[in-house]
Amino acid sequence: MKAFIENMPKAELHVHIEGTLEPELSFALAKKNNVSLPFDTPQALIAAYDFYDLPSFLKIYYAGMSVLIEEDDFYQLTWDYLAKAASQNIVYAEIFFDPQGHTIRGVAFDTVIKGIRRAQCDAENKLGIRSQLIMCFLRDMSAESAMEHLKLAEPYLDWLVGVGLDSDEFNNPPIKFKDVFALARKWGLKLTMHCDVNQKNTLEHIRQVLEEIEVDRIDHGVNALESDELCELIKSKGLGLTVCPVSNQFVVQSLTSGEIRDMLKRGMKATINSDDPAYFRAYLNENLIALQQEGDFSRSELKTLMANAFSVTWLPESDKRAYLDRLEQYYA
Repeated sequence: MKAFIENMPKAELHVHIEGTLEPELSFALAKKNNVSLPFDTPQALIAAYDFYDLPSFLKIYYAGMSVLIEEDDFYQLTWDYLAKAASQNIVYAEIFFDPQGHTIRGVAFDTVIKGIRRAQCDAENKLGIRSQLIMCFLRDMSAESAMEHLKLAEPYLDWLVGVGLDSDEFNNPPIKFKDVFALARKWGLKLTMHCDVNQKNTLEHIRQVLEEIEVDRIDHGVNALESDELCELIKSKGLGLTVCPVSNQFVVQSLTSGEIRDMLKRGMKATINSDDPAYFRAYLNENLIALQQEGDFSRSELKTLMANAFSVTWLPESDKRAYLDRLEQYYA
């Protein structure tokens, strides 16, 4: 089963590029950019990854960004992820980035997006892995800051496929960003938002993303299973849910294999993703392997999860069909 998972052609739809910053690259960039880290070795940094909820993770996550300063840093970060993804037979990825996490440190928006874009183009040409970029807003910052960053992105709309919302959900409901997402929609961008696991007012937040923001996809969203009405709404809209098993484990001490199977039984389009693989020490293959072991998922179920991923990508229908045909040929 491990080989079946590893060799399967895959899509990843929920991965934060800043969350792919491996400790070794972090140390190399710190040295290059003269940034001091509070750890002596990459191993010591890994040992400090002691997360127990979303805020405790975010504290370390944002501290890690401090080494990313020059365009080449963002290039290397993105190249390393895409090379790793290609080695895991990921053929297509939709990648989040958090520009506000960099601009508040004095790094120009242009520096961030140009470095990422250059690596995307090189990886497609040299490694054959295709990717698109989703710009995320930090929900614990103001709606005004989000709007400002959306406008900074206007010259680069051709480089973006969509916008998202992440960071600390506590007292930061989706509706706070309604005007920002309405403008993004007007500009032709797809919409997604994080509905993290077991957050305050989670069902109300899921309702808002469905009915008031009218997203095209939901990131995480596991708590929707607590409401048959929300599940039916998600299913009727044909929305994908980008579930992250190993990430979930840090919050609910489970890979949520039971919940993922429940989604499949309900006909909901659950997909499997790595979220922040450098921090959770698990890329997409490791997530799938761990999920299969915990939930005893069959080959057919694993194929369904991956077919869901390709079908809810933000690609033209003809491209989706080509990837789905490739998956069918592999399964046959």
